[in-house]
Amino acid sequence: MTVSIADILNASILIVDDLEANILLLEQMLRSVGYMHITSTRDPYAVSALHRANHYDLILLDLRMPGMDGFQVMESLKEIETDSYLPVLAVTAEPAHKLRALQSGAKDFVSKPFDLAEVLMRVHNMLEVRLLHEAARNYSKILESLALNDPLTGLANRRLLADRMSMALIHARRNNSFMAVVYLDLDGFKQINDTLGHGVGDVLLKMVAGRLVATVREEDTVARLGGDEFIIALWHVSGTNHAATVVLRAIEAVSQPYCIEGNIVSITASAGVSLYPVHGEDADMLMKSADLALYEAKRAGKNTYRISTDLSAVARSQHTPSAVSTPLPEAPDKMKDDQ
Repeated sequence: MTVSIADILNASILIVDDLEANILLLEQMLRSVGYMHITSTRDPYAVSALHRANHYDLILLDLRMPGMDGFQVMESLKEIETDSYLPVLAVTAEPAHKLRALQSGAKDFVSKPFDLAEVLMRVHNMLEVRLLHEAARNYSKILESLALNDPLTGLANRRLLADRMSMALIHARRNNSFMAVVYLDLDGFKQINDTLGHGVGDVLLKMVAGRLVATVREEDTVARLGGDEFIIALWHVSGTNHAATVVLRAIEAVSQPYCIEGNIVSITASAGVSLYPVHGEDADMLMKSADLALYEAKRAGKNTYRISTDLSAVARSQHTPSAVSTPLPEAPDKMKDDQ
């Protein structure tokens, strides 16, 4: 990772000094070499609010000010910079304050009276380090997101889904309540890829993902397993009818037409549903139950759903759940007409 001169000159800088003459001098120094985004204040009490609103890349902070000195300002900034990186370049005329400033969180200091070359070099160096720090932090967030989210749709991937389902199961066990797993895939997605191209297919998957997220609660999880397969983990449901209502809403949302690159694209979805603890007591069994119920929905003509049946003793021993052959409850008339 590198930082360009343009990045440095575009950085945002806040000058804090109770003397207007010092502010004007520092502004003149910085603008003379091309720094463009410079703000100033003579009120030390305003610094935290300004930084919270603007997230400055560098704060040139005078240490000796009436009412609230620079050390107190740095303490207030620590509440905003939660990773303990204070982008503060301390300004002082007292040599004894330099070490204390560094101990208080400042990353460097400049001395009064100002030396032009020293000020410009320390500002440049601090901004370079700050911007590299930000770039590294953003890169780390990108890597974390890639590790937990599907890169195409932004939905949870298998890893994040496993974590969320584990939490949902713990909650259900503790509260003696139901949770549901919905296994959903698109009917005829391959044909859309073959006729309109993978670009349209990718856009369609993103739009489907957005519609699925909109049909569930914030605490629920929508994940993409790959291709056109999706999982919805419902954190808490009151029972079969509640789960069925959510599934019907999801199928209906997905089945509305899409406008993609000038094409009107229509597609339907099929789904299988399992409930904890009726159809399984761990994530793997619930996924298998929902998957087999999805298979039954496909066999029934698609554009519908099936709910897994209660596991019999035989099914338990064979680790093979079965599924009902009719949807519960009946789909709305519109959905029947679409089939």
